[in-house]
This record gives sequence, structure tokens and C-alpha cells, in this order.
Amino acid sequence: MFVRAYLRASTDGQDATRAKDQLKTFAAERGLSVAAWYVENESGASLKRPALFELIGEAEEGDILLIEQVDRLSRLDERDWEALKATLKAKQIKVVAMDLPTSWMMTATDPTASRMFAAVNDMMLDMLAAIARKDYEDRRRRAAQGIEKAKAKGKYQGRVEDTERNALIQRHLKAGQSSWNEIMELVGCSRGTVAKQAALLKAQIAE
Repeated sequence: MFVRAYLRASTDGQDATRAKDQLKTFAAERGLSVAAWYVENESGASLKRPALFELIGEAEEGDILLIEQVDRLSRLDERDWEALKATLKAKQIKVVAMDLPTSWMMTATDPTASRMFAAVNDMMLDMLAAIARKDYEDRRRRAAQGIEKAKAKGKYQGRVEDTERNALIQRHLKAGQSSWNEIMELVGCSRGTVAKQAALLKAQIAE
């Protein structure tokens, strides 16, 4: 049984690999080992996640998609969640989450046992995905309220640019010895951040 682990964090400043050791231990306790890792810093509220779709593209029928929590896979709205589920089901990828005990039986090699838990697991996945989406929307609403209050008081300054990180990305780009994926892993940033710095670098050279 091929286990593919997916690790995600929402922002460049967060460590997407934080739960890696936990996932290794979880798999080992069930006689499994993680054969491939897919890591990215992208929002769970968006389907634009290159590493996740790389995993899906490389997966074979019956592979396990292992995650720490359901919200690592989805903070999607209902339409996008249904689209992602359909993609996973089309390849018969089994979603196993450490925070969803009903999914643990999906690691069983007995197909009868797996089928018995599939329906219940799908229902629980839907519920936790909906909770994750609500949490995401609540956080955005509270953040927006906080920004509006700060603006009203003249204290809002916006997000502070990480100049040290951006300079490091540009150095790697100038050297031309690392791919974007390698830079993302080395620096701990998203593809969008590398793309932005690549565009800025290109503009600087053109001047």
C-alpha cells in the first residue's frame, strides 16, 4: 500500500513540515511507511495547490493520502470541496487523517473492511471539511474587523515585507542553480512568492 503524505501551511512564515514526524510515527504504528512527501505553503481555501495536485496526479488506485488534520486538505467552500472529492474518488485515493479515527480503517489491506468504513468516513470528512471552512470564514471576518478598527484609529500599517527572505530568493534566482520547487523548499515559501520575486528581478534587469 503506497502512502503519500501531504503537509500544508497557509503562509510562508509557517512551517509546513511541522507534523512530519507525527505522520511518520502514525504510519509506522500501522505497519506502513510514507513513500512520498508533498509539501507546500498555500491556502487551504484555494484549489490552486500545486503540491496537492502533483500528489493526485502521481497517485495510483488505492493509494493513501495521509494528512495531519482534515483542514490541511480542505478549508474549501462547498463547490470546490465537491470538486476535490470527485477528483480523489476518480482515482480511488483513500484519505486518512490523524484527527479522524473513522479514516484509520482505510489503512486496512482487507478490501471488505475498507468498504465498510468508506461511507461513514465520507460523511465525517464532509462534516470536518465544513467545520474547517466555517473556522476559516470566522477568522477572516475577525481579521477584517480588527483591520477596520485599526484603520479607524490610524494604527493599521499593512503586512510587513520580509526583505531578508525576498533577498535570499532573488540570490537563488540569480545563481540559476535551483529550480523554483527547490527554492520553495530551501526558503520555505510559496510558488507565488517565488514568482513575484522572479518578476521583480526581471524588471530590475530590464531597467
